[in-house]
Amino acid sequence: MTVPQPLGKEWRPALTLDSNRQCIGGSNEELIAAIRRGADLRIYTEFYYDEHIDTSSESHELVKEVSEFRLTYLLDERWIAGLMTLRMPVLPPTGFGPRPSMSFFLYNQDGTQAIARPHLDGEPRTGPRGSSPVPETTMPKYRQLDLWDAETNAPSQNFIYNFETYRFHVRDDWQEVLSHDAQGHVQSGSFETLTQAFTDGATIKLAVRGLATDVCDAPTSAPEHEVFVETGSGYLQTEREIFSAGTHPVVRVRPAIPLRYTSEAWDFGWLMARTDGFVERWLVDPYTLKFEKSQTRHAMRWLAR
Repeated sequence: MTVPQPLGKEWRPALTLDSNRQCIGGSNEELIAAIRRGADLRIYTEFYYDEHIDTSSESHELVKEVSEFRLTYLLDERWIAGLMTLRMPVLPPTGFGPRPSMSFFLYNQDGTQAIARPHLDGEPRTGPRGSSPVPETTMPKYRQLDLWDAETNAPSQNFIYNFETYRFHVRDDWQEVLSHDAQGHVQSGSFETLTQAFTDGATIKLAVRGLATDVCDAPTSAPEHEVFVETGSGYLQTEREIFSAGTHPVVRVRPAIPLRYTSEAWDFGWLMARTDGFVERWLVDPYTLKFEKSQTRHAMRWLAR
């Protein structure tokens, strides 16, 4: 008889913060080291229903939330941030929010948060871009830091919600199998190790260096950064010896510490990357929802699990 193993055992807390966002377990260094190795990230938080979801409710029920952050940023080798890339607005436990949009929540390692919300319902929103007045709130533990592009199709804001606790959980079992520069010159690992893992059915993740550099006003002074994203389908050209893969969605944010949204400083889309350093980007202007293709070259690390 097979003895069931505890569910979730592959995850561990690398950093825990209290309601004041002070470290009470693990460390920033432990979290950063795990993300540098390509670790997956989930963040556990707690809040009270009438303080966060519905301030008119009489329910003071404690709500526990775990959210996945499928996209992670490593900035200047000393700071990490995670982004949700697949979430739509939800109002637990009843259903979805009022308008269809993406909820690109962003959490920094210090517990500061942000959201960008490109609306998907096609309603024309052509208001001015830039700083907008910060509205009042009835949430006692919420402090909105700013508001951008409120009358456009892609509003964003940075804020702090003092959750009762924050736990940064990592699944740290990726293996780096190939690293190359922007021209595809191998720096470590090997093409053969990557393609063997791929044909054996392994999941492949990419660490792309400098992906959001051109979002900066001054690209040459942009902080060093790597963006980690899983791939979906992969393709091995057996005669040309080129491996390519399409990624899950990416959100490009102007690199900074901490990572924050501002006006005209983010977009989203998908990548098709190759082991010779070539990357084609199919990016979406969040204000117009128009797609545009572009090509760049990047140093990349390929990881397998």
